[in-house]
Amino acid sequence: MKSYVTNFLGYLKTERGLSPRTLQAYRRDLEQLLVYLGAEGIDRPEKVTQHHVRAFIAQRHRQGLSGKSLQRLLSAIRSMFRWMLREGFAEHNPATPVRAPKSPRHLPATLDADTIGQLLDIPCDTPLAIRDKAIMELFYSSGLRLSELATLRWEQVDLGSGMVTVTGKGNRSRMVPVGRIAAKALLEWRKVWAKFAPLEEPHVFVSQRGNPIATRTIQARIRHWAQRQGMPQSIYPHLLRHSFASHMLESSGDLRAVQELLGHADISTTQIYTHLDFQHLASVYDKAHPRARKK
Repeated sequence: MKSYVTNFLGYLKTERGLSPRTLQAYRRDLEQLLVYLGAEGIDRPEKVTQHHVRAFIAQRHRQGLSGKSLQRLLSAIRSMFRWMLREGFAEHNPATPVRAPKSPRHLPATLDADTIGQLLDIPCDTPLAIRDKAIMELFYSSGLRLSELATLRWEQVDLGSGMVTVTGKGNRSRMVPVGRIAAKALLEWRKVWAKFAPLEEPHVFVSQRGNPIATRTIQARIRHWAQRQGMPQSIYPHLLRHSFASHMLESSGDLRAVQELLGHADISTTQIYTHLDFQHLASVYDKAHPRARKK
């Protein structure tokens, strides 16, 4: 079996062009399989059954491997046997029917409207503060990703119609509205923007040196204002995006619209916010219904 693993990794390197880091992950996963199969006395592909693969996955699960890691492990095994089938080294793929345990889905944290208001109520007494307010207002107003905001260009912004066009994951473009307060903050930033950037600079948000702002700088500035405004928890850009999505869904109930606004390719990604909304409703129910309150 070891020679098949070596040849498969060679195929991944030369024909698939995978990165050294990815190859190392494949090697680590498949070597763990070899150790298990060796202990079971399995030395040839045709002797490997779905029972062996399922027992191996169960063993790694008992050892504490997460659902996500188990899925990656199974993917490596399936890929190798798929290659073996194509090359005539195996007669079946024993990993095809095996499914990894699902990972528990962690609900995203959100901020309530009052906390958002406290965070965004910053004194705009310097050009840097004006820029930072525009950044945070746009995050919460339009639900942008960090990378989308950092790479935003003035040509993508139409404050007249209150819209911005962003390019998200998978190089997919979408138009999202900009709220009245965020639009006002952007206009204020536009007035002082030239103090930082040369006229030919296309990016909306720039550093004090006039370069396109780095994502780490945005994260640091949001942390700075969260501390200054007395926030009781860690604040980060995606938390504002989560809050945007949760508040939009809570108010509208329109999951498809929220999916479009967030730029999710699959609505199942957006559905996590329905769980947040349900938690809110369940909390209200528990507090309001006389027979629902816990003793």
